[in-house]
Amino acid sequence: QLQLVESGGGLVQPGGSLRLSCAASGFTFNYYTIGWFRQAPGKEREGVSCINSSGVSFGYADSVKGRFTISRDNAKNTVYLQMNSLKPEDTAVYYCAARGRLTCSPYGSAYNYWGQGTQVTVSS
Repeated sequence: QLQLVESGGGLVQPGGSLRLSCAASGFTFNYYTIGWFRQAPGKEREGVSCINSSGVSFGYADSVKGRFTISRDNAKNTVYLQMNSLKPEDTAVYYCAARGRLTCSPYGSAYNYWGQGTQVTVSS
C-alpha cells in the first residue's frame, strides 16, 4: 500500500527554519516525482516545489524562492523541504504528493498520492 507521511511541522518564530520530511513506502520511490504543496486557511492549494526522479528540482511559488529548498534521499525513501527565513504568510498545512511520471508539475491534479499533511505555523 502506497503511503506518504509528512513530518517536521510545528510552531516557529518569523525568521526561523524548519525541515519537513516526506517518508514514502509501498512503491518504487526512485521512479516517482514528489511535490510539496501548501494550503493556508481560506486559500487555494499552492504548489511550492517539486523534485523529479532524477533529482532535478523545480520551484513554483515565487514567494518561497531563495528560502525553500527541496531534496531527496532515495536510499531513505524520503523527500525534504528545507524552509529558511520563514514568514507569517508561510503558515499553512504542507502536503507532499507523488506522481508516477518523470516530470514535475505544479498542479495538484497531476499527482496520484497524497500525505495527510503537516501544520506549519509562523508566529511570534
